[in-house]
Amino acid sequence: MEHYRFFIGIDVSKAVIDVFIHAKNLHRQFSNDRSGYDTFVRWAGKVLQAESLGQVLVCFEHTGLYSLCLSVYLEETGIPFAMVPALQLKRSMGITRGKSDKVDARRIAEFAYLYRETLHQTKLPAKAIMQLQPLLALRDRLVRDRAGYYVTQKEQRRFLLPSQLMGLLDAYATIISAMDTEIKRVEKVMQEIIEQDEELRSMLELITGIKGVGFLVGVYLIVFTHNFTRFATWRKFACYAGIAPFEWQSGTSIRGKTKVSPLANKQVKKMLHMAALSASRSDSELKTYYQKRLAEGKNKMCTLNMVRNKLVARVFAVATRKTAYVELMRHVA
Repeated sequence: MEHYRFFIGIDVSKAVIDVFIHAKNLHRQFSNDRSGYDTFVRWAGKVLQAESLGQVLVCFEHTGLYSLCLSVYLEETGIPFAMVPALQLKRSMGITRGKSDKVDARRIAEFAYLYRETLHQTKLPAKAIMQLQPLLALRDRLVRDRAGYYVTQKEQRRFLLPSQLMGLLDAYATIISAMDTEIKRVEKVMQEIIEQDEELRSMLELITGIKGVGFLVGVYLIVFTHNFTRFATWRKFACYAGIAPFEWQSGTSIRGKTKVSPLANKQVKKMLHMAALSASRSDSELKTYYQKRLAEGKNKMCTLNMVRNKLVARVFAVATRKTAYVELMRHVA
């Protein structure tokens, strides 16, 4: 457990960062660029009378692009920091009134102080994974937009008059073809990045040896687990992906169904669902398990979710052992 003497809250926006030092009750605003970060570090060191900010925990909301440069700078300079999800910050603040960048920075600093025993320092993933993250996001957007054009094309072909379709179908065909090309190009770039990194390449080879886990599912798992260093156990990742069931009960009157939480990475969950569908057809053990439960009258989606969990457990076991998965059913006499 890390022990910190001082806690700094930062509210990150596109142009500026608002900084609040909890112990001194001081606020100041800096530009959201490298020169602003340099000024912030000098100011904080002077205020806290510290030669090094190694005993300071800087806390800020994970805002994607806007907080990326700040997190890279802090890691390069050796200053501990914690990037916290926006929902976690919001739900920790209780009843609040009013809002400003200064107030938000103060509330984030208070959050860091109050949760100092459980708040963990954030470690950025490897360079190759940081390269893969925006490529995956771009591919998701292209696939989503392509699906939208497919549906629009289909519906307009069905309901519009022939005179209204003039020029439309050719335009849709051109756009969809261009998106197909770009999706393949993005996937090729991702493959090249992985091939150039020995750790990622060997890990991808291991986990894609499991039936149901193809190239894309493997890349998703590697990226969102930071090459299996981000989550201590497969159950924690299952919770993150939204496939872990939770009870819903209180006292003697509330007895809800045990079900998964909507708080999840929906894209990872979708990829795991596709992997489970594939595994339930191609993996002999999971196919037998899946068909047996359906024959017993069990819920289909509940059974698929159990297959998803079994796949995640297999992947984490392979990643931890760093040995290939062995299909035991093939060796049963």
